[in-house]
Amino acid sequence: MNASMVSPTVLLITVMAYFLILKLISFWTSRQADTQTFFSANKNSPWLLVSIGMIGTTLSGVTFISIPGVIGSDGLNQSYSYVQMVFGFLLGYAVIALVLMPIYYKQNLVTIYGYLQNRFGFWAYKLGAFYFLLSRIIGASFRLYLVALVMHPFILKPFGISFELTIIVTLLLIWFYTYKGGIKTIVWTDTIQTVAMISAVIFTTVAICKELDMSLFDIPAQIKSAGYGQIFFFENGWSDPNNFYKQFFAGALLAIVMTGLDQDMMQKNLTCRTLKDAQKNMFLFSIVLFFAKLLFITLGAILYIYAAEKGLTLPDRTDQVYPFIALEHLTPFVAITFIIGLIAAAYSSADSALTALTTSFCVDFLNFEKGHLSEDQKKKHRLIVHIAFTFVLFVVIYIFNKWNNMAAINGVFKAAGYTYGPLLGLFTYGILTKRASWDKWIPLVVLISPALTFIIDINSADWFGGLKFGHFILAVNGLITFIGLYILSLIKRG
Repeated sequence: MNASMVSPTVLLITVMAYFLILKLISFWTSRQADTQTFFSANKNSPWLLVSIGMIGTTLSGVTFISIPGVIGSDGLNQSYSYVQMVFGFLLGYAVIALVLMPIYYKQNLVTIYGYLQNRFGFWAYKLGAFYFLLSRIIGASFRLYLVALVMHPFILKPFGISFELTIIVTLLLIWFYTYKGGIKTIVWTDTIQTVAMISAVIFTTVAICKELDMSLFDIPAQIKSAGYGQIFFFENGWSDPNNFYKQFFAGALLAIVMTGLDQDMMQKNLTCRTLKDAQKNMFLFSIVLFFAKLLFITLGAILYIYAAEKGLTLPDRTDQVYPFIALEHLTPFVAITFIIGLIAAAYSSADSALTALTTSFCVDFLNFEKGHLSEDQKKKHRLIVHIAFTFVLFVVIYIFNKWNNMAAINGVFKAAGYTYGPLLGLFTYGILTKRASWDKWIPLVVLISPALTFIIDINSADWFGGLKFGHFILAVNGLITFIGLYILSLIKRG
């Protein structure tokens, strides 16, 4: 029995029921909501709830369908090499909790880029916020686009609904349950969506074990016998893309910049009542996320074992392995839970991104915190900004679809990641040194740094004896920014 036996009508009703639940949560959480509720949930969020919800935001739709395929990525047996990066995440999250959060709470920030204004000045602040907006617009659009490619054929296409209309409906639904309550609503809806994602993975794992006539306790032995059990890779040095040190420190840096220096992720943390609550949230989040990632990787190994046992020809793209098996080779129940999990993964990332984009633009560019607008004016401007970013996301996704070149789109997504390097350099320089820097020349540094990093990245194999930086290129980007800021400080002194 496979997913083709699941009626599109059943899938559509399931999706509608899911969104009805989200809307009911939105109605409950947005009562008497004002601008501060939208931006910071009045700093009254239970830390445990924030911690669970952050799992869903971190495990985006791309993660949901990509991590299970990572074991066989690039046509190779990657085993559990990704776990090395997950260990690095733990270090990164500890830095966020112990170094970054005390700064954010001490300065009572609504958006974290206010730190750059306090430390450097106007241009560092505006460029930091601009880089976030650029990265998050491209990142959120890319993730929604990939998820829509999976969902559209199974749910809306059978009813004659175009891909473009699918995206419009998707974004309108997000807007519909976030426009009023903002981050207060997101804290609650993301918790529901985290549970949906993890449940989908567990149900799929149990279903495959049943198909293969093995118990959950047999999984470790099966993975080991299939040759997927290796976790640590020390043998081949830095030229190996799976090298432990490269993966570990890249994981730490990725956690710092994509959580600690990202308004989308930190906005939830800043809604906690106290710094102590926010730190408890971060430590619990990091531990739960570790096991969640391990669960996804284990599912990946089981999917490949299942495919080998059944003689299945897997898709060329590894991020299609999980959808292919869940939707075409397992029971209708698994197919339905997969669709719900996929929607949850996509929306837990996209809804918080839309809220964070609105918050950052209103605070960092429209200067809401300066008190020159009445509450009614703030609500009006915020609503316009919220609608505008919804439209922007649609336009970017529409371009991706018309472009129809996944290699090029992946390139754009990767390029957007280069903007995190200057943020890493700015925050690191600001925290580790007391030196002033020439604010009006900072734009030159943070614009040149990604360009130099790109040149180094594409030539690294030729210049450094076959070395490929991979995710570690983030450190190179941050270092170039750091050095540039230091040079500016010397010039300013001179």
